[in-house]
Amino acid sequence: MTVTKHVYIVDDDSMVCTSTAYFLTSSGYAAHTWCGGQAFLDDMPGLSPGCVLLDVRMPEIDGLQVIARMHGRLAQLPVIVMTGHGNIATAVRAMKLGASDFHEKPFDEAALLESLERLFATLDKQVEADDLYSDAQQRLKLLTKRESDVLNGLAAGLANKVLAYRLGLSVRTVEMHRANMMTRLGVRSLPEALRLGYLAGAVSVDGFDGTDTP
Repeated sequence: MTVTKHVYIVDDDSMVCTSTAYFLTSSGYAAHTWCGGQAFLDDMPGLSPGCVLLDVRMPEIDGLQVIARMHGRLAQLPVIVMTGHGNIATAVRAMKLGASDFHEKPFDEAALLESLERLFATLDKQVEADDLYSDAQQRLKLLTKRESDVLNGLAAGLANKVLAYRLGLSVRTVEMHRANMMTRLGVRSLPEALRLGYLAGAVSVDGFDGTDTP
């Protein structure tokens, strides 16, 4: 993740957006503002990983609806919900939908900064894990069906001779597929190849079930 810590403020109150953005900018964050939930959702696909400060009570699309429509982006865009004083029930609903934290308005600045730092610490790890997963998936897509079969068999701990018998191939053919698999993945050792397979979810600890046929 880059050094820049993006905070996305979504609130229909322009004064809240302006004052919050000023406070966060002076605290070292890169603040961005939207005056409505739909405008934020429209721009969301192009946003870098960062934290979202989301007001709950907004016209047209409220904060809860925004969270529900964020789907798979919540991991890289964790949400801190801003609620009215005493509106705990709404905050609980937001947390059930996937929000990471909530603060009551007017929020305590020190408490908000603490929440942001905690979320950014977790976000760094999440982005790194997502990048590794994406890279592994892209590499695994380069494999042919037979090369994937060989990788799964090796993950199960099968020797080349046993794997050849299971797949109905010669040992030499299995060795050829194994060598090609390593080249396509850009790795030098079997442990590296297996690590990519596990990262991408392409192989499991159960390995090869032996039911495949040529």
